[in-house]
Amino acid sequence: MCAILATLTLMLLRLAIVVALVATACSGDTATTTSAAPTTLTPKPTTTLVTLVDSRGGEIPPPPDVPTGPLSESAVEAVEVVWRSLDTNVDPEAIGAIGFTEDARLSWLLVDLVRFLQRTAVWRESVNAFNRLTGTDLGSLFADRPWNKMSDYLIAWDVPEPPGYVDYKRRLYTLVEPGWAPFFDDPNGELDWRLVTWGGVLIDNRELGDLEPCPRGCIPALDDPPATDATRGDWYPDDGIVFAVELNGEARAYPKNMMEVHEMVNDTIGGRRIGMPYCTLCGAAQAFLTDEVPGYPEPLVLRTSGLLSRSNKVMYDLSSKSVFDTFLGVALTGPLHDAGLVLEQVPVVTTTWGEWKTAYPETTIVVEDGGRDIDYPDDPLGGRDDDGPIFPVGDVDPRLPVQEQILGVISPDGSPLAFPVAAAKEALEAGDVVALGGVQLRLDGGGVAANAGGQEIASHQAFWFAWSQFYSDSLLWEP
Repeated sequence: MCAILATLTLMLLRLAIVVALVATACSGDTATTTSAAPTTLTPKPTTTLVTLVDSRGGEIPPPPDVPTGPLSESAVEAVEVVWRSLDTNVDPEAIGAIGFTEDARLSWLLVDLVRFLQRTAVWRESVNAFNRLTGTDLGSLFADRPWNKMSDYLIAWDVPEPPGYVDYKRRLYTLVEPGWAPFFDDPNGELDWRLVTWGGVLIDNRELGDLEPCPRGCIPALDDPPATDATRGDWYPDDGIVFAVELNGEARAYPKNMMEVHEMVNDTIGGRRIGMPYCTLCGAAQAFLTDEVPGYPEPLVLRTSGLLSRSNKVMYDLSSKSVFDTFLGVALTGPLHDAGLVLEQVPVVTTTWGEWKTAYPETTIVVEDGGRDIDYPDDPLGGRDDDGPIFPVGDVDPRLPVQEQILGVISPDGSPLAFPVAAAKEALEAGDVVALGGVQLRLDGGGVAANAGGQEIASHQAFWFAWSQFYSDSLLWEP
């Protein structure tokens, strides 16, 4: 077995609890407003005036000099020596040669190697080579999360990819998961491969409705789960968090602990097909309409790829193999990208089961075992994300703490808006107006929803770091 796959096996064993779990297997009451709270339009600070920091508060050093044009012959040879040995045994000394090429663009290749070969001689030499290429000092290799720092720095600096990068990445990544090969096949795609990394699991490529686990381990989507009415939904505690959707008069709640296991649902609500990815790393449950796609007679089937982009799950359509920007709903590769598809979002309310079923007594909730004969734990992740992002995101917007929950909305004029949820709910409960950019919030089933011009518009909650990196020009509501 090649060195990379052997290391992958060890890393998957560290995820044994999660892998075993999945193998068994981010209108209501309208608040009466009595006074208008002052609103502050806070633009993102100009980064040239602000020291860049990563998600853990560490200062990001100044960027290195970056050459342009083709790689030198010596650089190509240094990389090829390493890449030709990926399926046998990579020589750490060959990694060292990359560090002496004086081409900081090759740092992206080192980051990719380190992701799969952590705690090895190749890993240590790759970190040393990165330091030489970028003029940085990543400190203690075992104490300071070097792979995260390497990635954060390159993303924050926006270092260009080296010539031939996508092909090099293909050769590495398809050794680990051949199912990712179609994602690389669109020469006109808009997927920024620099930002794509392995999320720790493999591709979910099961057919719609398949209840069998992925043979090599994946995060299996939950397809058309059976649901029950609110009365028989008393198996879920009233204070348990749900992600709730109301569409064409039909309401349904998806328990958070179930979504943490599956991270994707394909379902029918109000006569429409929806796909609901839940990016646990982003704290974002979103709902997209997946039927009535021009040129596609059958609804899309959304799946989790096992890849991430800036800590956001990379989803794809099972039939066309088109990759989406999950946060934006934009097709980035494949036939759906060629068609210019942007999935339509519908509102998702994050609330408690008790509050939701009180506001929507006709709601349904997914049955206790998800229709898969599974015992779902109360807290599958065990506080995994409590200390901030565990995957690289680059520099962060300092206007809010990285993990603060916001309600993200796109205004009618296309402006991204963010409302800190706790502050907005407090203001609404006090009878104040919460409005920004032509959008007004209201309480809905214990959560918050958005309206514009008297019509409900799509919104969802997410961690601030996630919303602000995908909408860097977002305006922020402040009470």
